[in-house]
Amino acid sequence: MASSITRPLRSINVTKEAVWLVCCRTFSAAKGKKGAKGGAASDAPKVSSLSKEVKSSTTVGANILKDGTDPKVMADSEYPDWLWRLIDKKPALSELRRKDTENLPFEDLKRFVKLDNRARIKENNSNRAKN
Repeated sequence: MASSITRPLRSINVTKEAVWLVCCRTFSAAKGKKGAKGGAASDAPKVSSLSKEVKSSTTVGANILKDGTDPKVMADSEYPDWLWRLIDKKPALSELRRKDTENLPFEDLKRFVKLDNRARIKENNSNRAKN
């Protein structure tokens, strides 16, 4: 019975506007006073004050200890260098396959071997499942 309710996701056309409506919460404009004329000015969307950048001296919610306090935010120079490389984009397997493996840096070579092994395992599993 559950299979008759579900539809394949490929058949659903999703527009950017539909995604925005589902994902973004908006607030209605405040209503004018009763009997006031010229309500057109209140119909214009108001700029949200939440979009401004908030600067703080502590990281709120980062405390994991029961009796502890939130850690203080330090200057960027006080953090280790590897921390800033965590958000760098790593190359995909298809991009690594196009490059010469003999000239790859060690980290990229390690990533290539890991991703290639994972792809081969998935391919072997799908071949065995078909038989």
